[in-house]
Amino acid sequence: MNDIVFAGKHFLTYSVSRHKHDSWELVYCTRDSGTFVFDGLRLPYSVGDIVVIPPDVPHENVSENGFTNIHLNIINAALPFRQPVIIRDDANHSILHLFSDAYYHFSGSHEKRMLLLPAYGSLIVKSMAANQSAHPKNRVAEEIERNIVQNYANANYELDAFLHTMPYCYDHLCKIFRKELGMTPHKYLTNLRLQAAAELLCSAHNSGNITEVALLCGFKNPLYFSRLFKKKYEVSPKEYYRRKLEEKQHEAQDSDSQKIILDE
Repeated sequence: MNDIVFAGKHFLTYSVSRHKHDSWELVYCTRDSGTFVFDGLRLPYSVGDIVVIPPDVPHENVSENGFTNIHLNIINAALPFRQPVIIRDDANHSILHLFSDAYYHFSGSHEKRMLLLPAYGSLIVKSMAANQSAHPKNRVAEEIERNIVQNYANANYELDAFLHTMPYCYDHLCKIFRKELGMTPHKYLTNLRLQAAAELLCSAHNSGNITEVALLCGFKNPLYFSRLFKKKYEVSPKEYYRRKLEEKQHEAQDSDSQKIILDE
């Protein structure tokens, strides 16, 4: 039960044509936003949303600005839904960590895949069920979060300017947001930008240009970006990129070695 049979990533993508699976598909949006289109149903999503699609449901995925995601296919999932739904991750991005680990192990050695993926499948399904049953988010906090998600990649985005347009006291808004998401709006914005930068540094489409990564993720000052990144991930962006590149090279070598053994 809850067996992960496929794990993949979409790097910057603008559309995925209509298709369906004979398994459950779980899609975690890691950057930007878009809309899943079903027969008679449209589900807009943004960063931190998991789109849950039951088996044999035709769907397509479209985005004006492009999206990135991690997507899993699970058979015999213990999920109660009869139609597609969106589940929101928590403030600590707990489900994202599970998706990332599942993707990593699916792409790794056969032994680890067979040993660990069933556990990750169960953890992911149970975590989504727990988040689905959580209390609905405050409307004001949700509006602030949505604005941040839509604008975080813009280096000229002024979060304070947006907060001052709302008909509430600034300090009260920050208090509401912190109560709902566990951090201030500015901390949430910074975390979102750093998370996007880490994803971009792992992307095959990135050349390791730190200044470019900083600007694409909403940071005007590359030095300030590097300082924040190192504080969060304990290594510089350049070192993070180097390590991820080495991991991909090792995985490719292991894959080639396994292919040679099988061919023999």
